[in-house]
Amino acid sequence: MSAVDHQAHFALGRTPSFACQADPRFSYWMHVPRCYPHEIPAHRSMVVALHGTERNVPLLRTLFEEFSERFGVLVVAPHFPAGIGHPRDVDAYKYVRALGVSYDEVLLHIVDEVAARYDCDRAKFMMFGFSGGAHFAHRFWYLYPERLRALAVAAPGSVTLPTQDSDWWVGVKDMPQRFGREVNFAAMSTVPTLLVVGSDDTSTELITHDRASPYWMEGANGAGRTRVDRLRTLHGALRTRGIETTLLELPGVTHTYAPLVTAATDFFAKSVTGLQSLAER
Repeated sequence: MSAVDHQAHFALGRTPSFACQADPRFSYWMHVPRCYPHEIPAHRSMVVALHGTERNVPLLRTLFEEFSERFGVLVVAPHFPAGIGHPRDVDAYKYVRALGVSYDEVLLHIVDEVAARYDCDRAKFMMFGFSGGAHFAHRFWYLYPERLRALAVAAPGSVTLPTQDSDWWVGVKDMPQRFGREVNFAAMSTVPTLLVVGSDDTSTELITHDRASPYWMEGANGAGRTRVDRLRTLHGALRTRGIETTLLELPGVTHTYAPLVTAATDFFAKSVTGLQSLAER
């Protein structure tokens, strides 16, 4: 097999982990649908799938494969390693910018790299986040609503509410000073958004904020005790801002990837213009 053929072999289907060229501390896994590169769908869509704290990126990528092949959507699953900025830290990426790292900018670099390589849409993409990844995903929405084609926020341990009464990350009061970006609720309201959690995802272990945490803020536990409570609170707070989202509580489901990914891919298929009709041809 020639060098060119060897590279081409690993560029479709389940790819190896690739280093982010802008910052090789970070990497990403992909599933590239088999219709590439000869028959790229007209929508040229990408879904960014964000891992939880345990960072089981290959599993998450695998769960999106059927959706990828059915709709011709390229799947990108970034890996944000633990221990960046502090050797024992596992949480920094959840807050978008922390410990000297701008995770939003890393993600946008990854999107640009993939879009350039596969000629897919970089301007707008779908985003799914599970648990810690859902922290990041809905906070990214506050910052970059114009970049999102659709969003699924799955079982975040904590939420940022659309309130000007608290600073980031509990609220959005100091977003302009912290990020150089104003919150745009009108733009957020144009993004089809699913909030999804298992009805039995009620453990408070690992999600109750302690004052000793480097991410502690007053109000850190104010959205409720459990992931279910906190997602309900986020749903209600967004509605008061005129942002309608779909809240889905899956009966009998605990804190696990697969049923939440299924709910998200069903939502993406119904919400994104052109994808459903493509599958029915």
